[in-house]
Amino acid sequence: MNNYYELLGVKHDASMAEIKKAFREKAKRLHPDIIGSSSEAESRMRKLLTAYETLSNGQRRYEYDRAYSRFIKVSAFDYRTWLREQNDPISQAKLIFFELLHLEEDEAIALWRKNGGMNFPMEQYLGREDWMDCAFILAEELDRRGDQYEAFSLLVYIVREERRLPYFRHFTEEIEKFVREMVRLRLQPKVDDETWAECLETLLALGFPARDERFWMKSLAQALLALGDHDGAQQVNREAARRGFSGKSPKNKKGTVEQ
Repeated sequence: MNNYYELLGVKHDASMAEIKKAFREKAKRLHPDIIGSSSEAESRMRKLLTAYETLSNGQRRYEYDRAYSRFIKVSAFDYRTWLREQNDPISQAKLIFFELLHLEEDEAIALWRKNGGMNFPMEQYLGREDWMDCAFILAEELDRRGDQYEAFSLLVYIVREERRLPYFRHFTEEIEKFVREMVRLRLQPKVDDETWAECLETLLALGFPARDERFWMKSLAQALLALGDHDGAQQVNREAARRGFSGKSPKNKKGTVEQ
């Protein structure tokens, strides 16, 4: 398949109803009761879900269309094969992005790791827009595979760059939501206590809203206590009090306690 639209079997101007219908029909064909359970079936279903989750979200669909139309040139030239035949870092970075845009996530991640993973400076080999799109898609795929620390590290890089010079703009809210969800639900079990504390300190330096900083400062104090750093925990608690974060959790407009 060339892209998410072709995987679902819909046109580029397909409505939300058409996308949902196409997804349901495709998903039924991949049900274990029909084709059995196998790693290949799971991979096909994962690709289908990725395409659906992207195209059923207006902002994510816009970002995907923007990245795809900018990076992929329609021609008879076999770009993938040509990139695979090259052995320079620029071609390697472009091939990673190409494979991600064409739902070949396993190939992309394997290639990324082969080139050094987090130590592979793709931002040096791709244009800024391509790099930021590539890094975000890669972070999503790493998170799906349980590699939360690597996903977190990429997202931090993206948020810092977005703060410096906006590119994603309205989509930034979606990225920040992704960071919050991953940190709250999936990151801590994947790292040791010291790394967890470092991640929280990193988050506090990114300029998130006060409601997020309150939760992260509380978590950081707890993490430092677990590490035996009582002075550090007290310092964090004092800073939390200075910012007005001490006491009961504030309530939102609906009257429920914010986390």
